[in-house]
Amino acid sequence: MLSIVASGTLIGIRAHPIHVEVNEGEIGDPRLILVGLPDAAVKESQDRVASAITNSGFSMPATRTTINLAPGNIRKEGPFYDLPIALGILAATYQLSCDSLEDYIIAGELSLSGETRPVKGALALALLAREQGKKGVLLPPASAEEAALLDDVPVFPIGSLDEAVLFLTGEKKVEPLDSQHSAFTKPPAESYAVDFAEVKGQPALRRAVEVAVAGGHNLLMIGPPGSGKSMIAKRIPTIIPEPQLDEFLEILSIQSAAGMSLSEENRCFKRPFRAPHHSISDVGLLGGGNPPGPGEISLAHEGVLFLDELPEFKRSALEVMRQPLEDREASISRSMGKVTFPCSIMLVAAMNPCPCGYLTEPKRECRCSPTQIQRYRARISGPLLDRIDIHIDAPALTLQELRTAEEGESSENMRERIQKARESQKKRLPKEGYNARMNPKHLKEHCKLDKEQGLLLEKAMEDLNLSARAYTRVLKVARTIADLENKEEIQTPHLLEAIQYRSLDRNVFY
Repeated sequence: MLSIVASGTLIGIRAHPIHVEVNEGEIGDPRLILVGLPDAAVKESQDRVASAITNSGFSMPATRTTINLAPGNIRKEGPFYDLPIALGILAATYQLSCDSLEDYIIAGELSLSGETRPVKGALALALLAREQGKKGVLLPPASAEEAALLDDVPVFPIGSLDEAVLFLTGEKKVEPLDSQHSAFTKPPAESYAVDFAEVKGQPALRRAVEVAVAGGHNLLMIGPPGSGKSMIAKRIPTIIPEPQLDEFLEILSIQSAAGMSLSEENRCFKRPFRAPHHSISDVGLLGGGNPPGPGEISLAHEGVLFLDELPEFKRSALEVMRQPLEDREASISRSMGKVTFPCSIMLVAAMNPCPCGYLTEPKRECRCSPTQIQRYRARISGPLLDRIDIHIDAPALTLQELRTAEEGESSENMRERIQKARESQKKRLPKEGYNARMNPKHLKEHCKLDKEQGLLLEKAMEDLNLSARAYTRVLKVARTIADLENKEEIQTPHLLEAIQYRSLDRNVFY
């Protein structure tokens, strides 16, 4: 008998339909033949499925059985197909009487005992079920919690092969999960363990961070060791407004494609914060592998990617970020095709002013030569610096300043101002959302300067030798500063402040 089970495979962060066709009763030795471009992990599923079937109280076919994973031009990878293959075998051998195997998207790995284990891409499979008008999705419980965020798709948590059979035959009722039962529902406000109130002093740096977050601008902090750069970076997520549901679903899809488990940090309803070590490879940062998976730049989608000690990163790793920062997507080309991962991020980077770090410290002697300093900064290319909107100094505080400085403003107060500024941007740019994403047409329409302001910016361009890209960055930052002050037009103080946020262009350390 021939049986067909609907399933899916993950390509990038999107699921594509796969049909598991099982034909039993063929002439030949009693064995399973698996076709349809399966990889090694899929081929190994034959042994897992056989043990799961027998340990669940069912029987394996006594004849030759062919299992086809269609379409045959897509390579099948991972343990997605254990559960649908097992159900297909049971249906083909009349041990499962069900006419609705194609009404559900079914996926899940099986243990030797027949229990289900989670698979990556659960949310993408639920989206596929919605697109194809299926009755629902059958997934292992841990994966079902992720997919349950889609309220309009019934997601049934299936704990074992035996439970799947009982559910499909109507002998056991399984209640579908909803978003209220998902482990990814909105956490309480106190879910952040840090707060900007803990940052003492540094008013200029705090201001630059607020401007950067309000407009979605990339930020570079330059200062000596111990000036609080990392401390401030870790608190940036606390002042970013919470993501909308569609944004969070995309965040979750990327994390799921990377195989992140429920226990991973930052998988609840908030924006991601990624801080890779400077020894990371190009593939680790951009993405890749076999099959291609998302890198750190995509795992930080709609959140923060923090690169500490920026000049210590491999030059090649930094250079691969240039195009993704501009296009907000990372494209990986392989012989099997092209995979694209979204990476709309806020890049936050930190660096020392010189190799020893004490060039700007009045009480510490810097022993770096001008050549060493130049070589150190040359590790960061000009095109990459042009893509960073704000360069800000992060001076170290003295012990006296640390002891006497009052507690800083809380993250909640800063977030409220940022939320208002972002709402103004959303009205002005309904598709792009943030000032940092404005295109030339938007710049011409929303960043108009009067004659005096135009001459001022022209002089700054000449004096600082700014590139055309840096020029547009100044205009975007000035627009954000005006939004924070609820001003319809860019005013001269806004423009002057934006120009001041180009520290490395001004060569202030020489």
